[in-house]
This record gives sequence, structure tokens and C-alpha cells, in this order.
Amino acid sequence: MSAVQSCGIRVRVSERFSGTVQGEGPSTGVPACFIRLALCNLICSPCDTPYTWDTSRYDLRREAHYESVEELLAWALDQPEGLVVITGGEPLIQMAGLTELVKALRAAGRTVEIETNGTIAPSEALVAAGPYFNVSPKLSRFGAAMPEERRLVPDVLRAFVTTRRARFKFVVSEPAEVAEIAALEAAHALTDISVMPEGTDAEAILTGMRVLESAVRERGYRLGTRLHVLLWGDERGR
Repeated sequence: MSAVQSCGIRVRVSERFSGTVQGEGPSTGVPACFIRLALCNLICSPCDTPYTWDTSRYDLRREAHYESVEELLAWALDQPEGLVVITGGEPLIQMAGLTELVKALRAAGRTVEIETNGTIAPSEALVAAGPYFNVSPKLSRFGAAMPEERRLVPDVLRAFVTTRRARFKFVVSEPAEVAEIAALEAAHALTDISVMPEGTDAEAILTGMRVLESAVRERGYRLGTRLHVLLWGDERGR
């Protein structure tokens, strides 16, 4: 038996789906399958996946279930897409299972991207497995619910930079927030920065991109989108 077949680790999963594309970040448009893990350590009011963590509105006994690493691996390898995106919630909460899954996916030749809020440092073993990290720090407009020390952890941001496999993407609602991103870039040496508008429908995304374009371009950042929203709106499993 291989290490993953005998590891016996289970993770809490919200959903998994394929037949779609990566909608955000540097791999936008690349065919991908998704494994969405449950649980999060932040409480973002604009969150577009509150069913992964918000027990005040959702019953996680219904919204999430446990699967073994080997079950998730078998499912992912049965999909045609070469890119596996592990998202959440916050995947790094379940570090042990996440690491074993990434190791096995990489050994099978899959490219892996992990979506993270950047507040939990990746273990050495996870970094060594070779995933990309799509890091989305939360800006000050989240501060009413979360103080800065909760949403921004400098040592963790630097740990992601040190991996040389981190790409940083920010969701913003107005051009003034781009200056806040620039301050974080200077303070923590952030790399490969993309900026995308907040929104859960195509009109909001396109309007936001037009509003942000000048400020983003002047900083030399990538203007991002939410391609899945442009194509399918707020439909789950896309």
C-alpha cells in the first residue's frame, strides 16, 4: 500500500466539482476541478462561500461531510482536468490531510493550487509537496468584524513569500483600496499581485473592473476578474 492509501486521514469537505475553469488569479481560464474544504478561521461578511463556516446561518452537519484523503485523491484523478484547486473555507486549518492530499496529487502529475487567506503558515512538508498558493489577504474594510491582527499576520505573509510559490490576489470594492495593497506590498515584499472587483453577478464584476482599471494599471498589478461569475453568476459548483 502507498503512504496515502494507509494514512487514514479524513478531512471535512464542503463540496467538490469539475467541468469548470479556474475563475481567479494567474490561472484564470485554465480547466480545473475543485475540492472545497469546510471551516474557516475568519468571519468575512462579504464571503461568497459562507456555507463552509457560518454556523449562524448554515447547518454544517448538512453542508459538510468527511472524506478520506484516498477518496478525494481517487475522485480528483478520475477528472479530466490537470489542475486541482483546493479552496474553502480555509484549507490550511486541515494541514495534515491537506498535505497528504497535495503530496499524492503532485506524485500523480497534477498541478495543485491552494486558495488561502494568508493567516496560517504552510508547513515545511506542504511547501515541499509543490503546490502554488493563491493568497488573499483581507483589507481594512473587513476591520469592523476582524481587527488587523486577526486578518493580517506579517510573519505568515512573509512565510508565503519565502516559498516562492505564492501569488497574491486582492478583492477590492473601490480604487482607494489599491493604495492599501501597495502598502502591504512594500511592507511584506508581496509578489505577483492581482486585483479583482467584488461581486457575485456579471454586471458588478464588469463595472468594478472598469472602475479599478486605471488604479491597478498604474501600480503595475494584474487586473483580475471572476471569470466563473461572468459565465455562470453565483451558481454553486462552478
